[in-house]
Amino acid sequence: MLGDRLIHIGELAELTGLSQRTIRHYDEIGLVVPSGRSDGGYRLYAAEDLTRLMLIRRMKPLGYTLEQMAELLEVIDARADGGSRDSEEAIERFRDDAHERRARLAEQLAQADEFIGKLAEY
Repeated sequence: MLGDRLIHIGELAELTGLSQRTIRHYDEIGLVVPSGRSDGGYRLYAAEDLTRLMLIRRMKPLGYTLEQMAELLEVIDARADGGSRDSEEAIERFRDDAHERRARLAEQLAQADEFIGKLAEY
């Protein structure tokens, strides 16, 4: 999508569906640090940054905290740098946890559907 091109925060916000404010906050806390800066000091983002933000965005509906997001990103970074048995186990724990969280969401959705069905009876 981006290739080697760097983009400004506005375009990144459009691509991710996140607000510029949220992206700036993620930069401030170290979740997603821009790949560069323009001559004017504006944040510039690469494809890897987009990928990282999309992962974070997908974690949000599952109720992960910023700390948990940072932990997963650290594990992913460690794995990319050669990884270890610990990083593989951590990824597996996150995968299992994500499945559990998804199951809870599916149950909530089923209850919502049931509620909507009941409303149709009135």
